[in-house]
Amino acid sequence: MTPRIRRIIPLITASLLGLTACGGGGDTATPAAAPTEKIKLTVGLFGDFGFKPLYEEYKKTHPNIEIVENVTQFNDHHNNLVKRLATNAGAEDVVAVEVGYVSTFTAQPQKFNDLKQYGLDQRQGDYLDWKWQQGLSKDGGQVLGLGTDVGGLAMCYRKDLFKKAGLPEDRDEVSALWPTWEEYIATGKKFAAADVAGAKFVDSPGEIFRAMVNQAPVGLYDAQDTIIVDSNPDVKKAWDLSNQLTAEGLTAKLAAFSPPWNTGFAKGSFATIICPAWMTGFIQEQAKDATGKWDIATVPGGSGNSGGSHLMVPKQSKHPKEAAELINFLTSKENQAKVFKEEGTFPSIPSLYDDPSIQNFTKPFFGDAPIGKIYSEAAKALKPQHLGPKEADVRVAIGNGLGRVEQGKQTPDEAWAQVLEDVKKIK
Repeated sequence: MTPRIRRIIPLITASLLGLTACGGGGDTATPAAAPTEKIKLTVGLFGDFGFKPLYEEYKKTHPNIEIVENVTQFNDHHNNLVKRLATNAGAEDVVAVEVGYVSTFTAQPQKFNDLKQYGLDQRQGDYLDWKWQQGLSKDGGQVLGLGTDVGGLAMCYRKDLFKKAGLPEDRDEVSALWPTWEEYIATGKKFAAADVAGAKFVDSPGEIFRAMVNQAPVGLYDAQDTIIVDSNPDVKKAWDLSNQLTAEGLTAKLAAFSPPWNTGFAKGSFATIICPAWMTGFIQEQAKDATGKWDIATVPGGSGNSGGSHLMVPKQSKHPKEAAELINFLTSKENQAKVFKEEGTFPSIPSLYDDPSIQNFTKPFFGDAPIGKIYSEAAKALKPQHLGPKEADVRVAIGNGLGRVEQGKQTPDEAWAQVLEDVKKIK
């Protein structure tokens, strides 16, 4: 799972959205006239997006709207959405789609409402260009989703475990340990040599692999939507380095977003973890008693993106106009900034990146790390990568292969051969 959100709202006419105009600062929208029809909107999410306080705020100006949030696990959420679109039944009015799946759904524009008909194409100027493009139909003619957050990368680490291993604790000194992934692994070997009781260097190789591939100019697909796992040397290099972590005994064998992985945060079972902005909220939630023990350094390779989502309105919705208005509200500049400060999910509105309220934002949980500055710099350094229509399925096949190696069921070469066979079956 890679779960979670922001933007400047231009003036949108009441005739388009049924709202009074919103200022460029993303002010909260208010209804032009108090409607009387009672409407229930369902919102389908994976994990906690930090929207609950925003719903309450929205209902103050939209008293006729009831909002019901349905939250399921990451894979279940997306797999269920695939099935519900196929059967034309059961989808929520507003659905969140993670970046690994977004191209799967934008390739089915007939299954979603074009948000352009509700005036949301006027939001284009708010967004990072590549983030906006991800929410469009393949031909670029329809606006199918508005972005919530981006997952600019950093590396979170346990200062107390580094101290026990005789490694630096200061975030600048830690960042200097690993300008490259090879040096990250070398640092891991030093950590392992110190034999810190109950702790491994990293949770598992899966998210490390994803981060490395996401830093490459081209990932799992080429621009023509052809899967190039077997021919892209950057994918194979990421595979080899990820498996080196396993071979050196540096992983805790905790698959991301599994119950044992959640417990691992509380137990201090690993010293480092790939840390897109949304992960900071997850760490704080799972490791409630670890205030001041975690900190944030730069990621090997310097930048990259992992995760981020869009909000979409399936054609099944009986209230598409109201659903679009809610999306407009949840993704406003003002509200993306709020959610970042509460949940850690980083805005996809670049005008916020130099805002003092973001630049100067720190979190005591992470030793007062300058979270706003760290993730602003990461977001500015992002180089977007083309995502193919079955991106998530390809990643699952590779992740399963890494897991088989980690569990000792296959050698890296055996697992790679099976991965390539599995990927060939993805159409």
